[in-house]
Amino acid sequence: MRNEDEATDSPNPQPTTGRSHAVTYELHHTDAGSDARLGTLTTPHGQVQLPTFMPVGTVGTVKGVTIDQVAATGAGIILGNTYHLALRPGADVVATLGGLHTFSGWQGPILTDSGGFQIFSLAERVKITEQGATFQSHIDGSRINLTPEDSIAIQEKLGSDIAMQLDHVIALPAERDAIADAMLRSVRWAERCQRAAGREDQSIFAIVQGGLDAELRRESAERLVELNFAGYAIGGLSVGEEPEEMYRTIEATTPHLPADRPRYLMGVGKPEDLIEAVHRGVDMFDCVMPTRNGRNALAFTDSGPLRLRNECHKTDPQPLDADCPCPACRHSRGYLRHLFTSGEMLGPILLSIHNLTYYQRLMTAAREAIAADRYADFRREKLAGWRSE
Repeated sequence: MRNEDEATDSPNPQPTTGRSHAVTYELHHTDAGSDARLGTLTTPHGQVQLPTFMPVGTVGTVKGVTIDQVAATGAGIILGNTYHLALRPGADVVATLGGLHTFSGWQGPILTDSGGFQIFSLAERVKITEQGATFQSHIDGSRINLTPEDSIAIQEKLGSDIAMQLDHVIALPAERDAIADAMLRSVRWAERCQRAAGREDQSIFAIVQGGLDAELRRESAERLVELNFAGYAIGGLSVGEEPEEMYRTIEATTPHLPADRPRYLMGVGKPEDLIEAVHRGVDMFDCVMPTRNGRNALAFTDSGPLRLRNECHKTDPQPLDADCPCPACRHSRGYLRHLFTSGEMLGPILLSIHNLTYYQRLMTAAREAIAADRYADFRREKLAGWRSE
């Protein structure tokens, strides 16, 4: 990411579609009654069983939770944010301090996003051209240029196992021509990211775009698959569309993705969305929802979310979940509510840990159900429990 006066023309070497990948995927089993998949993601920093949920460590930390606590929730891979880390402290600082693994203390696999969504959602006065994005930092207003090549260079300095291509994200609803234009630009940017890549110990995932249009999603997927990426993400969803629209879009996309590559649904989300997406063949997820809701006194359970500021929990002696091993569940709901009403910082910490643990336990149970060919029953049971709230 460069200040505007540092911008230069991007290099244009030949694409390397035949390159081997540092990150690989092995499909072990597909559920008999759904498209749910059981697999293993192998990276330079270890293996991850899929499907999985990635806690979001935006600026090199999962907010309010230590790295050891994140590991104790059962997480196998975390996400770092290229946009935020590039602005502060800067990719060169992270590289000087040993890369994102050493910098954060997390020694397992790390995926870094490209910055595209943050430009769309956070930056000011954004201008998208074929070259890249020009925008103002939300921190200090400085003028920044970010090209596909810049995004990869930053992610290589961060040293993640998985780097995401820079994509062009647009708001929905939009005219079909605008959606198609952004999708095709994202494909061209994906190829430029691939050309720019130099680290042998880092792989790139491409991002399928196309709004809610099934034909555009198919075209995007097919064009990206031709380029032979290590994995494929479904982007541009969970931005306000109805859940059924998201599910239909996933169904329109996954059949066009290769079975021997991982599938990542970006920025999702609610427990029911994870379960529905796994049902449709998705393997990887990330979202700030577990920690953001935890900081706001909402705990996820199999009976639906608990809002602990509610008066009904004031004298409730029950734990959040008697079967949950997390430290929050060693306490009563009444005690946890007291922490929040007293403004005690331990409350947000404990609920963040509980919610992260809940998501990991949910993914573990999903994997077990897929292995036993009973995912359809598992999905039905979970959805019924959440709807009984």
